[in-house]
Amino acid sequence: MPQITAVTVEDVRFPTSLTADGSDAMNKDGDYSASYVVLHTDATAPDGSPLAGHGLTFTIGRGNDIVVAAARQQAERLVGRDVSAMAADMGEVYRFLTSDSQLRWLGPEKGVVHLSLAAVMNAAWDLVARRAGLPLWQLLVESSPEELVRIADLRYLSDVLTPDEALEILRAKESTRGKRVAELRRTGYPAYTTSAGWLGYTDDKLSRLCREAVASGYGHVKLKVGGDLEDDIRRCSIAREILGPDRHLMIDANQVWDVDEAIRWVRELARFDPLWIEEPTSPDDVLGHAAVRRAVAPVGVATGEHCHNRVMFKQLFQAGAIDFCQLDTGRLASVNEIVAVLLMAAKFGVPVCPHAGGVGLCEMVQHISVLDYVAISGDLTGRVTEFVDHLHEHFTDPPVVTDAGGGSGYVLPTAPGYSTRMRSASVDQYRFPHGHYWTSASGDGGRSRAIPATPL
Repeated sequence: MPQITAVTVEDVRFPTSLTADGSDAMNKDGDYSASYVVLHTDATAPDGSPLAGHGLTFTIGRGNDIVVAAARQQAERLVGRDVSAMAADMGEVYRFLTSDSQLRWLGPEKGVVHLSLAAVMNAAWDLVARRAGLPLWQLLVESSPEELVRIADLRYLSDVLTPDEALEILRAKESTRGKRVAELRRTGYPAYTTSAGWLGYTDDKLSRLCREAVASGYGHVKLKVGGDLEDDIRRCSIAREILGPDRHLMIDANQVWDVDEAIRWVRELARFDPLWIEEPTSPDDVLGHAAVRRAVAPVGVATGEHCHNRVMFKQLFQAGAIDFCQLDTGRLASVNEIVAVLLMAAKFGVPVCPHAGGVGLCEMVQHISVLDYVAISGDLTGRVTEFVDHLHEHFTDPPVVTDAGGGSGYVLPTAPGYSTRMRSASVDQYRFPHGHYWTSASGDGGRSRAIPATPL
């Protein structure tokens, strides 16, 4: 039987700070990075290639080596595992990795050990999907309601979602899954762009990229805000003029404000009719988000990219604190925890608009959005998934966004897996600190900002 024989974990960093890609009020000079896990096996995939699973989590530079060290410890526990047995019970694999009481003490279920667990479990899900010869979304939507409930981590959620309620949600959509898959094949899954609105961009670049977004069919564009109010007013004015009254503008503060400041600032920007304010305050402040939501309506409140785990999402739903759920595929512990959040969001009627502003996230969230629509929510109302047009050239199966359906949307992935396999040449080039880029003259600027990885 096929077994996992070895693991590789890489610290891969891209010098995005040099062009201000990804810049916002809180994170001004990030180098988009991946803690990249490969689970090697002694088997071949259905297409005859070596069977391996590829997964990652996203960071923005310094400290990525710490996540890599944690992921290596977690992934090595899977060496010797039978891949067929894993595929038959991925809930058990998840529970096995989360049962390490010594590592769990470092979280639990938050911070470095949760980011690293996401990378390892993402690799495990990629592995079982590649073994099946299916894109991950298809593997999941062809699973029975009972199988999806066994996958989901419903611990600590029984006060809002029981296994029986989860089954009821899934069974209600089971008979019509095929119709929704056919619809997405025609139209794609609705997408919005953040690529126009990074805070470090000049007004000219903002204007040009907004015009390109309109020409590409985007009906939703997001801008970073929170550095300076007058700058935000000017930039939102530029964007709104180009977008016109019928396209949606969203704004994102990346946690920079206190609650009262968030309320004042959003009220000033409300003249530009934003659909939502994203991360208006500390991601841990459930009641603060609820207060902001009450005060700035009808502007919606969105958050989730820094929400540690499903329990925090439970509290956000319970408190009526958010209008849009922005779960993150590198922050939550992969599909097992994500399914639980999707089920809660469906019960509370909160649309899921996954965060994807980072390397590898667009690759993954397309699968999650399809799973949500086809098997769980059955609804596209208020749903749109982030697309950031950066760094996809480093993946073997990058996402495709087109306007074939009358608006920009993700094309359904067709390649087996979770779309998370990086090109070996890219890993060699940007492996930190010894990759070709970081050891060359072109890497000098990045090296001056980065602390070399410490051997662990």
